[in-house]
Amino acid sequence: MINTSTAIPDTAPADALATIYKASGDPLRLEIMRVLRRDTFGVLELSQLFDMRQSGMSHHLKVMHKAGLVEPQREGNSIFYRRPLNLTVNTLAGQTIRQIFSTVDQVPLHLHLQEKIDVIRGQRANQSQMFFSRHAGQFREQQELIAPFELYAKPAARLIRQRAPKKSWSTVLEIGPGDGSFLPVLSPLCHHLVALDNSCDMLAKAQQTCTDENLNNVDFIEGVTDTLLARGDGFDLIVANMVLHHVPSPADIFLDAAALMNNGACLIISELCRHDQIWARENCGDLWLGFEPEELTAWATAAGLQSRECIFIGLRNGFQVQVREFWKTTAKR
Repeated sequence: MINTSTAIPDTAPADALATIYKASGDPLRLEIMRVLRRDTFGVLELSQLFDMRQSGMSHHLKVMHKAGLVEPQREGNSIFYRRPLNLTVNTLAGQTIRQIFSTVDQVPLHLHLQEKIDVIRGQRANQSQMFFSRHAGQFREQQELIAPFELYAKPAARLIRQRAPKKSWSTVLEIGPGDGSFLPVLSPLCHHLVALDNSCDMLAKAQQTCTDENLNNVDFIEGVTDTLLARGDGFDLIVANMVLHHVPSPADIFLDAAALMNNGACLIISELCRHDQIWARENCGDLWLGFEPEELTAWATAAGLQSRECIFIGLRNGFQVQVREFWKTTAKR
């Protein structure tokens, strides 16, 4: 039987490549891709970074979005932009975009641009700090508007106990302990526990909790992860309960945690899944409206951490909490 069918060339992949290369063939857009390596920025923030009008920045982002180089992320009434979370790497377009990202990431950021990014992160951090300074006395009430402590603390504690070595953890860090409610869980499981918070008001509440519970192996440090990195500290377990949605650059928490983790160490994170309840910003001091599980996985992978167990907890008020487990299996950087 003679096969009379003819292979018709598919021009779609070529069209997609042309769109990608055209969109990326601009120095400014390459710089935008570079600053979006780990961060998520709004249009106004990007305009501030690159000293241009919002209309001009919106045009560039529209072109890049059409090519698949960025994707929008709604945060309340604002639109932020990030690199696409789920690149289809088995397509020519996906492979091309990933290669462009890999190449542009080899170009170091100009110092003036990094300084502007630090200013934006500082503005976000100040916003969070001011909230906790004003509402330190009502911390538990504010947090439980979204998720009762026990609902995420119990599965996180159970996971930590299951993973604990027979001789207990040697050194443990809790990032953002809040009023210290989780410190009594961690203290009996380790020799040395560090509570790190950038709010002196919240740190004072955490210290009072430890005094009330007679915990004597806890050190309280006011600062951020950079504070511990400068000291050269190393930990076997790091915990961050409902912290990421309060920090200026959530991806950096994974990078810093990886740098602070000893080989074979574990990172436990409980965090909100992405939601659209805008009131959480003003009532609870949230900078971000939760995160897709894929976001946390991507940030962890970029930091050299391996994702393992995932626990999802649905709440009656429409929120969902994810409890995640990440491990470091390479030599400490």
